[in-house]
Amino acid sequence: MTDAPGIDFELWPSAGPGHIAVATLNVPATLNSLDLAMVDALAVALAQWRDDPAVAMVYLRGAGDRAFCAGGDIQALYRSCKANQEAGRRVDSYAEDFFEREYRLDYNLHTFPKPVLCFGHGVVMGGGLGLLAASRFRVVTPKSRVAMPEITIGLFPDAGGTTLLSAMPGTLGLFLGLTGTHFRGGDARALGLGTHLIADDAGPALEAALRGLDLPLGADERAAKALEGALAALPEAEAPTPIFDEQARINGALGAAGGDFAATVAGLRSLAGATEALRDAVATFEAGCPVTAGIVVEQLHRAPSLSLAERFQLELAIGANCARRPDFPEGVRALLIDKDRQPAWTVASHDALPREVVLAHFEGPWPQNPLADLSA
Repeated sequence: MTDAPGIDFELWPSAGPGHIAVATLNVPATLNSLDLAMVDALAVALAQWRDDPAVAMVYLRGAGDRAFCAGGDIQALYRSCKANQEAGRRVDSYAEDFFEREYRLDYNLHTFPKPVLCFGHGVVMGGGLGLLAASRFRVVTPKSRVAMPEITIGLFPDAGGTTLLSAMPGTLGLFLGLTGTHFRGGDARALGLGTHLIADDAGPALEAALRGLDLPLGADERAAKALEGALAALPEAEAPTPIFDEQARINGALGAAGGDFAATVAGLRSLAGATEALRDAVATFEAGCPVTAGIVVEQLHRAPSLSLAERFQLELAIGANCARRPDFPEGVRALLIDKDRQPAWTVASHDALPREVVLAHFEGPWPQNPLADLSA
């Protein structure tokens, strides 16, 4: 496997005949953010590792100690969206190509026939969270910093966010999607995102344990059992769970909304006076993109009736529409380009959000969804 810009590949021998395929996201200056070339390189590697009998498992990690992956290269997506916006037509396909190929990669990770372990140390957001959530073994630390903060830039929880957030206990996924709240490894474990919580300095011990595995050849469930045993032998760290501890309060505020946007907004606002952390979360929601908020509510309301493939197809329809509409590039401009933090959203407030604007994002802008071939 040949390295690509931003990503390094290795094959580690184990104590048995099987090998560990390692992918290291290696752009520390951007917190290992993904661009399209990195997505494509990892997709090619996965296809090769799937069919290589010497490969028993896959290990995903990020270079440096600051982040596994902070998400997609938002500025590259911004440039693509702005080019189309300024031309008044689609002249740059980068943003939509990125969404399609990123979601396909995530789907292939979800359905990969060999165990995948992702070490979610440091910052894990957006597309990085998509990679972590798609892995069978999801190792976090107390200092892992996790979020899907798309409400602040006019996007939505994508890259498998539909599956991730809808699987969380009660309405905690809805709360996190609407507020973009950051959380640490303790909450990640409690919310079901992390499968294992290890000490912040236990990365070397984790990798030593991987190299010591007696792995079989090919797709063999014995590899997963060996990996589970090695992870269980690592000391589990202790970490606070402030979001999980608020489950009863958040469920009480949001549990009866049933996908109704106005009721959801009212319930979320009722949390503002409960604690300082909840007040800050509601403030982020209020400043965030109203269209994104509407998308999140509808997205998670539809999730239970959809298969994994249908969820990614739905996300691609939403993503393509976000790329073609003004809110996403405006949100990126305000937060990351001009940094004035004064986005001019297309809808002035959550109370003024027309339902038809939200529903329009769920209709793909093409005759056939480019992910129509996904099946599981």
